[in-house]
Amino acid sequence: MNNSKISYLNRNRLVFYLLVLLPALTFNSCLNYYQEVTLYPDGSGKMQIDYWMKFANEESEKVVVNLGIFNPDSIRTGFQSIYSKVENVNVYRDTTDLTTHAIIDMSFTHIDSLNKTKVFSEYKFSFVEKTGGQIVFSQFIPPIATGFGIDASTFSVTYKYTIPGDILSHNAHQVSGKSLTWRYNLSEIGGGKSISVTFQPYKLKETPVWIYILSGAVLLLVIFFLLKKRKS
Repeated sequence: MNNSKISYLNRNRLVFYLLVLLPALTFNSCLNYYQEVTLYPDGSGKMQIDYWMKFANEESEKVVVNLGIFNPDSIRTGFQSIYSKVENVNVYRDTTDLTTHAIIDMSFTHIDSLNKTKVFSEYKFSFVEKTGGQIVFSQFIPPIATGFGIDASTFSVTYKYTIPGDILSHNAHQVSGKSLTWRYNLSEIGGGKSISVTFQPYKLKETPVWIYILSGAVLLLVIFFLLKKRKS
């Protein structure tokens, strides 16, 4: 691979762009992307990304290896920034279905700041506080170009968010407790999709009353033994 192609890959804006390039080269490969996020009331949080594919043949595998999409060092370079920290990268082959996975664990100080990273520059993360302390969170899923005989039904993207509060409204496809999940096939994304949720964040927990009671009891017990010792 020449230097211009390497430079091009290093400037990728988001991992989806590379993943969309893959089917153009491998034709029959199946691609999937899964993003799970745990949000905290202050907008910070942690994220795990898992993208995987099943190679159509050995030749397609060689092409993908050269792209560096499943190279841990390349992955770290793409996701690491002053706004986010890559905690772990795990690339492995699943022998049960012959798929190759890349799993990235990362944390961020504020989800809005991910907009300033190369990987997520087109995701338009928004975490805005409204009247009454309600939070409106949204994320854009950019359109993905098709072509080269790609079967759009074989490409899926899934986003799962765990929300730190009472969920007031959302456009998720599935709800489980405080977790919201959105799932799209490539053909459904079209010109892009927006996922959103409005919630009332949990307040910082106040010290429970029983803590004060227990502390008072311990203090009284200490005083009792001190007085008893002094009398003796």
